[in-house]
Amino acid sequence: MKKIGTKFFIAVLVLFLIGWMLKDTFTQSGIKDLKGGFKEIASYRNENNTGPVQRIYAVTVKDTTAAQLQEYGDLMPHTKYGNTKVYYFLEGKGAPTNLSPGDVNFDATFNQNCFALYEKSAMGNVGLIKWPFK
Repeated sequence: MKKIGTKFFIAVLVLFLIGWMLKDTFTQSGIKDLKGGFKEIASYRNENNTGPVQRIYAVTVKDTTAAQLQEYGDLMPHTKYGNTKVYYFLEGKGAPTNLSPGDVNFDATFNQNCFALYEKSAMGNVGLIKWPFK
C-alpha cells in the first residue's frame, strides 16, 4: 500500500514540474513586451561563419524616456567571439536602411539622429553609450 502512495506522489510531483516548466517556456517576455516602441529598420550580418560574426542593427524608438535600451540589446542575437551593435534612432527622424561592416556602419548624415549605441563585444562585455557621435 505504501508503494502505491509513493508512486502516486512522485507522479504528481513530476507532472507539476513539467507544467511549471511549460508555463515558464510559453510566458517568457520578448522584444514586444519592452517599453519604448522598438521597430527594427535595418540589419546586417556578415557571412563569415568561421571567424568573428558581426551583427549590426538600426532600430527606431517611440519613447526614449521609458525605452529599455539595455534590455533590447541583451535580447538581440550574439555569437561567441562575435560583435553585436544596436544603433537607436528616434522614430520620425531619419534612420539608415542600409548598414555595412567595419568602423563606420552607415552614412554620416544619420549620425545626428542616433541617440544611443548598444554594443556587446567578442568577450561578452556590454556597453550602452548615449549620443555616441557627439
